[in-house]
Amino acid sequence: MIKFEHVSKVYGNGTRGLDDVNLEIQDGEFVAIIGLSGAGKSTLIRTINKMIDVTDGSLTVDGVDVSTLKGGALRKFRRKIGMVFQSFNLVTKISVINNVLTARAAEMSFLRVLFGLYKKADKIKALEALDKVGILDKAYIRADQLSGGQQQRVALARTLAQDPEVILADEPVAALDPVMAEAVMNDFKRINKELGITVLINIHHVDLALQYADRVLGIRAGKIVYDGPASEITEETLQQIYGRKLTDDEFMKEKK
Repeated sequence: MIKFEHVSKVYGNGTRGLDDVNLEIQDGEFVAIIGLSGAGKSTLIRTINKMIDVTDGSLTVDGVDVSTLKGGALRKFRRKIGMVFQSFNLVTKISVINNVLTARAAEMSFLRVLFGLYKKADKIKALEALDKVGILDKAYIRADQLSGGQQQRVALARTLAQDPEVILADEPVAALDPVMAEAVMNDFKRINKELGITVLINIHHVDLALQYADRVLGIRAGKIVYDGPASEITEETLQQIYGRKLTDDEFMKEKK
């Protein structure tokens, strides 16, 4: 379980990223986080793996106080929390499978990583991860030969190769066309249901949030202003989150 108790984040310039957030995420949930740019969506998910430190309050993951983690303990903790970014973060000049295998590097010596001396078990795990996202046939081609949607699937496979308990995704479909966005969201949903991995997605596509998530968090100015089932979100709820009525185009993709 992920638990926020009176968590706030104030940046050095005085901007308040989170404002007294109280929140519990149960194991195995699929949660979408929506709101305007600058509302605190990215801050919220990046505090969970301590990419961003909280200023006040308590944040625990399975009872572990995240603020106390550093060095080797922090690296070990992060292995169980996968992260998927909008920009894919792949090494485009190497093969797809080698990109996925980088997820195993934290458990290897520097020399083994340098020379690509991965264990057979790691290679099998990488291939299984690629199979789970439907691109096993792309394993031995260069990452830069893939479409954007395929590259995001490689990033998701790389995260799966960590054996994560939680996957955090920061705008994972923002750079994709509608067809590929739905395909990638289907991957997240299937992984959540079949593997029981907790998924938190920060997303600008309101329609996709409502279609795929079991639970939606609406953030405005660092505060949670909606927390409930996707099925219960109304037009009035969206006005509360965004401060105005969304147009049809904005509903399909709330613009950055």
